[in-house]
Amino acid sequence: MIKIGVLGAGHLGKIHIKILKNLPDFELVGFFDPNDEMANQTETDLSVKRFANLEELIDAVDAIDVVTPTLSHYVVASTAIRNFKHVFIEKPITNTLEEAKSLITLANEAKIIAQVGHVERFNPAFLAVKEHLKNPMFIESHRLAQFNPRGTDVPVVLDLMIHDIDVILSVVKSSVKKISASGVAIVSDTPDIANARVEFDNGCVANITTSRISMKNMRKTRFFQSNAYISVDYLEKKSEIINIKDSNDDNPFAIVMELGEGKGKKEIEIIKPTVVANNAIEEELKSFAAAIRGEAEVEVPLIDGYNALNVAVQVTEKIKLGANIITG
Repeated sequence: MIKIGVLGAGHLGKIHIKILKNLPDFELVGFFDPNDEMANQTETDLSVKRFANLEELIDAVDAIDVVTPTLSHYVVASTAIRNFKHVFIEKPITNTLEEAKSLITLANEAKIIAQVGHVERFNPAFLAVKEHLKNPMFIESHRLAQFNPRGTDVPVVLDLMIHDIDVILSVVKSSVKKISASGVAIVSDTPDIANARVEFDNGCVANITTSRISMKNMRKTRFFQSNAYISVDYLEKKSEIINIKDSNDDNPFAIVMELGEGKGKKEIEIIKPTVVANNAIEEELKSFAAAIRGEAEVEVPLIDGYNALNVAVQVTEKIKLGANIITG
């Protein structure tokens, strides 16, 4: 059993603690959070040991689960890695690209397992269609959230859009060619609404829209590829695949699309893949354990975290450069 400790007892940290307490892959040794009030409450409510400092927790475990504010990711993760502890880091990987590069170097030198918490990779709706995603050429993503003051300490690009950036980069096997972006600051000092157009060398284009001041919640991505349209609803945990194939006149119930005079016709096949319900955070932590045991490759390695952050940073810079931030 892998001894693990959690760094951070905020909203997400508590979720990780609850899950780790019940995962047979791990022995949850305890947690550390410098906020006395929050830490004492967590220790009481969740019946988990609170450690006095970071160093004591690191000494007592095999792996560290970093669920602290992004600004501290590098300091705490690098400390754990230098002590040869495996590390799971919530997204985004670090606050800066330089920090992310340094973590990658440290992890390689220490020969430890490190994984980034890009949780949508484990969303059951995405997993249900993952094997059907083959060279998409246009992707449209909408991630809209109702206002929550808890997330306004970071730009919406790093808070929400980075989820979709990571998924898209995991699907499109090509280098980024060009990024265009715009954003609007409504209630905070950084963009609350942002749109990015990411063009890849292979011709694929991804259009990503994110808002944290929407009247409703939405997390959907649509993938368009040769003879197929695939939709993923991360929020409702639903997926749909629409294939376009040669028409079979023997099927009287088929949905047929006429292509025009002399061009024949195509048949539309609608597939509702089985979505197996899961707890995505639990699944990513299980995959982390499997990687530590040598049973599987790291599902979201540090380089993926770096690549997602790299695009997110470029989107943020494009918004600033274009002077597209409109403040009230």
